[in-house]
Order: sequence, then C-alpha cells, then structure tokens
Amino acid sequence: MSTVTASSRTRSQSPAPAGPRARIDWRLRFAALSLIWGFSFLLIKVGTEGYAPFQVTLGRLLFGTAILVAAMAVKRERLPRGARLWGHMAVAAFLLNALPFSLFAYSELTIPSTLAGICNATSPLWGMALSLVALSEDRPSRVRVAGLGLGFLGVLTVLGAWQGFHGLDAKGTAMALLASLSYPVGWIYVRRTLAGTGNSHLSMTGGQLLLATVQLAVVTPLFTSAPEGFPLVPLLAVAALGALGTGLAVLIQYGLVAEVGPTTAQMVTYFIPVIATAAGVTLLGESLRWTTPVGAVIVLAGAALTQVRGRKG
Repeated sequence: MSTVTASSRTRSQSPAPAGPRARIDWRLRFAALSLIWGFSFLLIKVGTEGYAPFQVTLGRLLFGTAILVAAMAVKRERLPRGARLWGHMAVAAFLLNALPFSLFAYSELTIPSTLAGICNATSPLWGMALSLVALSEDRPSRVRVAGLGLGFLGVLTVLGAWQGFHGLDAKGTAMALLASLSYPVGWIYVRRTLAGTGNSHLSMTGGQLLLATVQLAVVTPLFTSAPEGFPLVPLLAVAALGALGTGLAVLIQYGLVAEVGPTTAQMVTYFIPVIATAAGVTLLGESLRWTTPVGAVIVLAGAALTQVRGRKG
C-alpha cells in the first residue's frame, strides 16, 4: 500500500532531534502502520457498499492529499518545480496511486477483502520478477529465485488452482493481482526517473497524490454518476481510508524509514495480509477456505526470501 515517491537515497544517519521532544517508540509506530494498512481493505469493502469504486478512490485521494498538504504547511515545504519533473510525477501518481487504488476498489466488488489483502502481498514477488528484466544491476541469488517460485506457488494455493479455481471470481482476482503488480512497476519507474531530484520525500509525495487526485477527478465523472445520497458509514470508511491509510500512513512510514531504515520498514508488507484476513473474517463475516491462510503463509515466505541479500565480499 506504499505511496511514497523516492526523491533521494535514504541516508543511514537520522537527523538529530530538534529538542527534548519525546517520540513514540518505532515498534509502536510499526504496529500502527501495519494495522492501518491491514484495515484498508476492509475500509475499501465498506466504502464500495455505498459508492462507486472510482468515487471511493477519489475520496481516498482527496482526504490523503489534505493530510499531506497540511503536513507540508506545518513544515513550510513547497511543491517541487519543473514541467519535466511534474510529468514524471504524473506517471508515478498513476502507477502508484490512481491505478492500484482503483483496481483494488473494483476488485472488492466481487472478491472478499481477505483475498484482496493477500493479493497485495504479492508485490515483492512481482518486483523480484520485474527486476530480473528491468534492473540489470540487481542480480538475484539462488535463494531469491527460489523465493520467487515459492511465492507464486503460494498464489496458486490461495486461488485453489488444483480445484479449477472453483468459486473464485477470476475478474476481481485478476484486478487485485494487477493492482499489486502496478506498485513495483511504479517503483522501477520512480527509481529510473525521480531519484536524486533534491526535493524532500514529503513534497514529492504531496505532489504525487495531488496529481493522482486530479487524474481521478477527471476520470470519475466520465464513468460514474453523482451519488443520490451520502450514506454515512461508507463515507466514514472512505474518509478513514484516505486520512489514515493514505495520509497518516505515509507520514508514519517516513519516520520509520529515517529511524530504522527502509529494509525494516518494508517488513510491514508481511503483516498486512494477516490483519486484512483477520479483519475481513471477524468484522465482515467473510468465509475462509483452508487454502487461503495456507497459501498466504507460502506467499509471505516466498516474498521474504526474495528480499534476502547476499553478503558482499
């Protein structure tokens, strides 16, 4: 569910604190981020019960952008400048925000939020597969290749491939998997075009979310009609999805990356499907076949192996 644009390489040293202000322990912030992103799939499901998927995505982006704009105002940061830079940011906004958010919203019209959350966990697998082609400097080890194969075996287990995908909505599942694929595609694009711009992560992501909001504001009226009413519970779900799952979560992620590094911060990916599954089953009453948790464990194990780096001699 990451939405951060990488504008420069993460430094190993964190900036010195400005004063004696106490900070919340990073483990608590890590747990909060896991819960926020894990519950995002439940919020999407609730939101689509009252609004069209594009409307859910547009609302999500509006509330998320508002949080980041407020944070920029507090820190007195400005949006990046340069037409070429904004052009690259527009592509990043589409691949990392507008497209995957919309696909997940549409997918949950026909698949459980639990399955959508598990599909999201395949992003590291897609990233590993794409890096073999797109990033020639990233040579995989045997362990990482084995993790890739194991991860996709887990996907087949979740989908119940040997049972002929019985009872599975192929279209909705395909959209959720495509959404998870969009994230690593976006990150590869960001790595090639937006690294080292000199702008802060906050200003870059604020501009990115602003562009994604504009993209959805253009598309939504073309494919949906104005809602006849504004159901309160779905509206609150969309507001929470944007303010917490897209706005606050990004700010929490900034702090984690700065304090414990991107590798540790990325581990949140492995907690999201667990929380999404628990939330969907307990709060939405979604059914759970044995293949879903077993396959999810295999997916997570494979994804973890793809992140193993060999020691440099």
